[in-house]
Amino acid sequence: MSHILVLDDVAEAGVLVQKILAKKGHQVVAFTDEDAALQHAANHPLDLVILDIKLKKMSGIAVLEELIKINPAVKAIILTGNPTAETARHALALGAAEYCVKPIDKDELEKKVALALKK
Repeated sequence: MSHILVLDDVAEAGVLVQKILAKKGHQVVAFTDEDAALQHAANHPLDLVILDIKLKKMSGIAVLEELIKINPAVKAIILTGNPTAETARHALALGAAEYCVKPIDKDELEKKVALALKK
């Protein structure tokens, strides 16, 4: 069982990811607020973070940078509805293990989470 944090500005998207992964036995917390997610990360062990690239106050990349300061070993998956090569390169350069395009495909998400957790 892994501890996973999901951060998406759309609550329903975060809840969807949470439900999919909880059925696989993971402990998942979902946030829509960057500050609350960072505070949670500072106080709880995390194996994986799943971040939307477009958030309310910060970008997913900026949140990932902060999360890496808190926990350098944390693994990350970036979600986006508007994929670009530049965003993918930046996310992967920061250490994101995977990159998923919205709308989220359940099977793809499960596979990418499994791969990210093995890395």
